[in-house]
Amino acid sequence: MASEAGPISKVLIVVAMQTEAMPLVSKFKLVEAPAHESTFPKGAPWVRYHGNYKDLHIDLVLPGKDAVFGVDSVGTVSAALVTSFSIQTLKPDLIINAGTAGGFKAKGASIGDVFLASDVAFHDRRIPIPVFDMYGTGARKTFTAPNILKELNLKVGKLSTGDSLDMSPHDEEVILSNDATIKDMEGAAVAYVADMFSTPAIFVKAVTDIVDGEKPTSEEFLQNLIAVTAALDLAVTRVVEFISGKSISDL
Repeated sequence: MASEAGPISKVLIVVAMQTEAMPLVSKFKLVEAPAHESTFPKGAPWVRYHGNYKDLHIDLVLPGKDAVFGVDSVGTVSAALVTSFSIQTLKPDLIINAGTAGGFKAKGASIGDVFLASDVAFHDRRIPIPVFDMYGTGARKTFTAPNILKELNLKVGKLSTGDSLDMSPHDEEVILSNDATIKDMEGAAVAYVADMFSTPAIFVKAVTDIVDGEKPTSEEFLQNLIAVTAALDLAVTRVVEFISGKSISDL
């Protein structure tokens, strides 16, 4: 792991969906690690692409497809598993969790906006017992990257994570109490694991749907996924270019 002073050499990009990952794979000219070279345990559907870009070695991992249903393995469990194993085997200096998110227009989010999350919390881990309640919410600050924010002109906001694309009235209440601008299905899980292994992580999230808007979330998400992924990938590329040659303390 790079010291605060030494230049960053290894970046781990954690992405949930193949659609979000492939433009980055192509941009950074990453190649898929063949099965016989895989550092992942047998049976895990996780996928790793890797390569060098400027001064960095990049590993991009995604949870892969569910063996039964053939869909992207979205959600907190898959994200935590692949992040945990990747940190231990690939030993990154920095994690970038890149993905799409819902946004709240009441908090100033619009479709296509790209946010750097300042804080993360869970909105659907309800454990109403003293102290367990705070563990459930899991609120934590993310690694602050003031220079990335300033240089790339990204928006900043709090991220709330849950395992459902839609939200119940109770989830909404918790999201509001988390003071969240954006909501996703992975971020707080990645942050939990990154903290566990003392690895700095930043969260780059592009808004596909307006949670407090007129259209149904699922419809709006699917309608905007491709276009918003282009905005996400541009932002991640700029973040990676900014990181190249710098140390953790320069971010």
